[in-house]
Amino acid sequence: MGLLPARLPALIDKEVLAVWRDPKSRMVLIVPPLLQLFLFAYAATFDVENADLAVLNRDMSAESRDLVARFTASDGFEAVRRLDRVEQIAPTIDGKNALAVLHIAPDFAARLKRGQPAGLQLILDGRRANSAQVAAGYARQIVADFTRDLRARGTVAGSGGQAAAGPSAELVTRAWFNPALHSQWFIVPGLVGTLAMVVVVLVAGLSVARERELGTFEQLMVTPLRPVELLIGKSVPAFAFGMVQGVAIAAIAVVWFDVPLRGSVPLLLLSLAVFLVSAIGIGLMISAYARTQQQAIVGAFLFLMPAVVLSGFATPIANMPAFVQAITYADPLRYFLVIVRGIFLRDLPLDLVLQQIWPMAAIGAVTGTIATWLFRRRVQ
Repeated sequence: MGLLPARLPALIDKEVLAVWRDPKSRMVLIVPPLLQLFLFAYAATFDVENADLAVLNRDMSAESRDLVARFTASDGFEAVRRLDRVEQIAPTIDGKNALAVLHIAPDFAARLKRGQPAGLQLILDGRRANSAQVAAGYARQIVADFTRDLRARGTVAGSGGQAAAGPSAELVTRAWFNPALHSQWFIVPGLVGTLAMVVVVLVAGLSVARERELGTFEQLMVTPLRPVELLIGKSVPAFAFGMVQGVAIAAIAVVWFDVPLRGSVPLLLLSLAVFLVSAIGIGLMISAYARTQQQAIVGAFLFLMPAVVLSGFATPIANMPAFVQAITYADPLRYFLVIVRGIFLRDLPLDLVLQQIWPMAAIGAVTGTIATWLFRRRVQ
C-alpha cells in the first residue's frame, strides 16, 4: 500500500496524456460539446415566434380587421397568406403552408354587438404538436385582450343585450421561476449534465478498450497496479474532463445566455461530482466489457441516447407510460436534471438536493462494482 500514492498519479498522468496528446481526442473533448451547447440552446426551443398564419376573414368589419391586426402584430404570428374560401383551409394545412388558419365567420361583428358567441375558429396543424399548443396559448391571449378592450369601449353587449359594465372575473397567469417562459432557461441548465455525461461516458468507455486495441493492456497487467487501482486511474481523467466541461457550460449559461443562477454554487459542484462518478461507472462497465474501441463507442451511444430521452431533458417523465417511468429510476441524468434546474432557477434547498444525490451515488456504487467485477474477469 506504500506504493499506492506513487503509482496511481503515474497512471493518471499517462491517461491524461493519452487523451490530450491525440489531436482527434482533443477535438472530441472541446469542439462537439460547444457546438451542441449553442445548437441546443438556439435551435431546440419551445418558443414559437413568427408562426405562419393564414387568415380567412369573411366578415371584413372593423372589429374583425382589428383582431387580425392583433394577430399579425404579435411576435407569435406572421401572416403568410389571405384565404378567400373555406375550401382553401384544408389544402393550406395539409401542405404545411401555415401552422394555423384563423377563420372569422361572416357575422362576427354582428354577433359581438348582440352579445352572442362570435364565429371565430383557429385551425392548427396537429403534426407539429408542441408548436401548435404554444400557438394556441398565444391565440387565446390575443382574443382575451381583444375582448377585454371591446368591453372597455362598451362594444360587447351583455347577456341581456345591454352593454357589459362593471368588474368581471379575469384569469391572470403567472409563471414561477421563469416569468417570461424563456425556453433557454429550461434547456441550457440541462445541457450542463447532458453534455458532460456524453464526454465522460465516452472517455471512460474508451479507456480500457483503447489499451486492448493498442496492445498495451498486457503491459499494464504485469505492473504492480491492482484492477481497482487501474480503474481508479482511468476514472480520474474522465472525472476531471467532466468537471471542467460542466463548470464551463454553467458559466456560459450565466454569462452568455443570461440564465440566472439562484442557488448554491458549492452544492451544484457537489452534485455534479456525484453525477459524474455515476456516469463514469457506466462508462467503465462498457469499457471493461468491450474488446475494441469501436465496440466501446457503440456501447456508449446505446446507453447515451436512451439516457437522454428518459431523463426528462425534453419530454416530461410524467407523460411517459408507467413501465417506462420505472426504467428512468436507473438513469443518473434524471436526478441531476432536477438538481441543476432547481439550483439555477429556484435555489433548491439542501434537503431536496440530497433526495436526488443519494440515488446517483447508489448508481455509481453499483456500476463501479460491476465494472470492477467485469475487469477482474477479463484479466483472469
